[in-house]
Amino acid sequence: MDRLQAMEIFVRVAETGSFSKAAKEFATTQPTITKQVASIESHLNVRLLNRNTRGVSLTEAGTLYYEKCKAIVREVQEADSLVRWRQGEAHGLLRIGSSVAFGRRVVVPLVLDFMQRHPHLRVDLSFEDRYTDLVAQGIDVALRLGKLADSTLGARSLGINPWVIVASPQYVREHGAPRGPQDLARHSVLIYSSVQGNDLWRLRSNTGEAFTVPVQGKLRSNNLSAVLAAARSDLGIAALPWYVAADSLESGSVTQVLPDYHLPEQEIHAVFPSPKLVPSKVQTFIGYLSGRFSGAWWDALPKR
Repeated sequence: MDRLQAMEIFVRVAETGSFSKAAKEFATTQPTITKQVASIESHLNVRLLNRNTRGVSLTEAGTLYYEKCKAIVREVQEADSLVRWRQGEAHGLLRIGSSVAFGRRVVVPLVLDFMQRHPHLRVDLSFEDRYTDLVAQGIDVALRLGKLADSTLGARSLGINPWVIVASPQYVREHGAPRGPQDLARHSVLIYSSVQGNDLWRLRSNTGEAFTVPVQGKLRSNNLSAVLAAARSDLGIAALPWYVAADSLESGSVTQVLPDYHLPEQEIHAVFPSPKLVPSKVQTFIGYLSGRFSGAWWDALPKR
């Protein structure tokens, strides 16, 4: 039995709560994973996992063993990464997570460029708009927008994600452009429900004056592409991240409205499972991302 590999497998089974998920990650079969865990239990003469139809859970002994194995596996990975980092190269598999729209439009071109710079690196890139448990999903680093909740996760601030208010030229011709935040009450507003779920827009003027405006309109969606498409189809005024609206603003299919008023900016963070013993492949990727979100960074994105 390869004790280290068996420990790595046991750790992932414990974190995912599933033999089949661990088997997928290690590119092997479920019986092989089950056999590896059983061999550890036989060696220790103790049950580490409770098995039932809903999955697996740690026994008391399993919890103690898991914490030690997790530390050992991390130390070994860090030792490997340290040597490779000194060689200036990222190796192995890097699991990256992101929200869907930000991932497709922003993260993908960055990751592809990073992979070209590090040809020995493999990447598993996943997109989820719902909250992702980094440990359970095996994510090495995730890019998240907005304020971070207090947690034990490691995090690095990368920059800000500003928003812009837009409408199509046809909509503005037919309905006029709002001159101030209070004018939004008489307009059809397209609501991105994941951020503006309470139908209130909070704006601030160039002079610092704050406004909270109730809005309503024909469309509400948790998908930014749908909100942009509705704005381009003359259905109303939309608030969108600059990276979503930039191409349409350049082509003229939408135009900026209320340019002297600003929506709250979102913080961009790289988040990783622990602030301690951060693998060098994660450090290298975060180092690459540093500075990519300064200035009008959305203008540097590849055109679609």
